Amino acid sequence: MSFKNLQKALGLDDDGVVGRATLTALFKRLGASQTRADELALAANVHMRTYRILDNELRFAHFIAQLAHESGGFKYMEEIASGSAYEYRSDLGNTQKGDGTRYKGRGPIQLTGRANYRKYGQSLGLDFENNPQIVALPSIGMLVACKYWADNGLNELADKDDVLAITRKINGGVNGLGDRKAKLEIIKNLLGKN
Repeated sequence: MSFKNLQKALGLDDDGVVGRATLTALFKRLGASQTRADELALAANVHMRTYRILDNELRFAHFIAQLAHESGGFKYMEEIASGSAYEYRSDLGNTQKGDGTRYKGRGPIQLTGRANYRKYGQSLGLDFENNPQIVALPSIGMLVACKYWADNGLNELADKDDVLAITRKINGGVNGLGDRKAKLEIIKNLLGKN
């Protein structure tokens, strides 16, 4: 696999260095609008480096594939469903009436639950618990996704090419595993794996 192959597949200069142009083109290819692709790429270009996701192609492939699944091809930064299914889910920290809707999935990784909004807000110095809607901003959501990825040891699981374990860490189960695997193959193909 090679970032040069990815750049060639996206019709870009193949210098092998993933930057904003490469990320913008990839997000667009996977379904994002131009504006959304630009916003995501701006944040991803910084935060994917900080959280060592760009250290190798396998980490990159798994990260992008999981986020592409969670966000419907980077089209949705907020869960389409109301979130009422998460009401009173103590495993998510949803203990008060309205928490399910208030702390529904947001950002490209679909951060869900009061406990996660509190945890990631506090660790990033942002008040997500009182302002949950800001996680839906593409730049903030990408930061959260990168932090969540690193905090949950997903770089190491990606290094082992373990899509099942990564899916369980992100989803809590294996919902959408087939689509996650399909998206992973798409990214690997763009990277020249096959």
